[in-house]
Amino acid sequence: MNDESTLSVTITGRDRPGISARLLSTLSVFPVAIVDLEQVVLGGRLTLGAVLEVDERVAPGVTRHRVFEEVRHALDKTAIDLDVEAEYGEGNGRVNAYDPNRLHVTVLADTLRPGALAAITSCVARAGANIDRIERLSSYPVTSVEMDISGGSADQLRAELAMEASTQGVDVAVQSSGLHRRGKHLIVMDVDSTLIQGEVIELLAAHAGCEAQIARVTEQAMRGELDFEESLRARVALLRGLDASAIDRVREEIMLTPGARTLVRTLKRLGYACGIVSGGFTQITDSLVELLDLDYAAANTLEVVDGKLTGELVGPIIDRKGKAVTLQQFADQAGVPLTQTVAIGDGANDLDMLRTAGLGVAFNAKPVVREQADTSVTVPYLDAIAFILGITREEIEAADLHA
Repeated sequence: MNDESTLSVTITGRDRPGISARLLSTLSVFPVAIVDLEQVVLGGRLTLGAVLEVDERVAPGVTRHRVFEEVRHALDKTAIDLDVEAEYGEGNGRVNAYDPNRLHVTVLADTLRPGALAAITSCVARAGANIDRIERLSSYPVTSVEMDISGGSADQLRAELAMEASTQGVDVAVQSSGLHRRGKHLIVMDVDSTLIQGEVIELLAAHAGCEAQIARVTEQAMRGELDFEESLRARVALLRGLDASAIDRVREEIMLTPGARTLVRTLKRLGYACGIVSGGFTQITDSLVELLDLDYAAANTLEVVDGKLTGELVGPIIDRKGKAVTLQQFADQAGVPLTQTVAIGDGANDLDMLRTAGLGVAFNAKPVVREQADTSVTVPYLDAIAFILGITREEIEAADLHA
């Protein structure tokens, strides 16, 4: 037997209290050090893996072969006593140096089927990458898993996973690993059809009796076929003469996107700064700031004179470019670098903001937006974005329970 530098130990069996403590206690009498350790419990089954090396400071001159033989013999006896199985491997299995190209790959789906996950993991293999760990993040309202990936081509992996995700009907997010994931973050969301359901201007149009005209212009603008400012002014002009009380009624009609409260509440507990930027109107966004305790907000303002909408806007326009500029302003105020910002939107006027952010998320977005964003979420739950950020459903529920 070769005198290799490390011994890998894998213990498997039915999980119950005290197994890890007993096994580690068995190792404690030997001159070994633990250089890697991981434990997973899945479906009541325990897998405990450890990589050991001889600590020559404790036992100078001792041969690794002899120590590892004694360790194997002792662990075998303990394993029989605990009714678990032990497997061993020898090699130079020191912990690898930190790889700056490590990635997190998150997969989300209403129902995550084995075939879809097989296709995704095959993409990882084709990119020459290795899956070091897979962890379930949530089982509802969507199923999501996160993979830690090392090696391979990140660009190739992103491209292939985007294509495979579309084929398999799942969402896949690819993000770089590193300390930035644990730092302070800023998340900025679009409002209409992102934070809330529907378009505010169409709700106002229902009270003004011009729904069809405004809906046509809105759809063209969201597809990127019309200049946003021009289309916005044209739609607002159709509201001329509408009683301002209609704004109050629309404010009461607004419904948050499912999961919106949970996402904002959870991120604020984690120290995120949260903001909204909208091509809509401050008369609506101001109430959302109060409702959700948001830190930042920017939107356009409807002009009201003598209790009536004039069909005009007051002040500078928040358009596609303005949203990106606003994201930068919010980041400066929050003291957060752009690399640690997250932007969420659904329309073409969100594209500059999504590109400017460290992570741009297309949420139930138009095709042109899905194609250009860093990642796309097609499930109808805004809190699914928490899973992309590595937050588990259990962590969310525990925080709610102890709030």
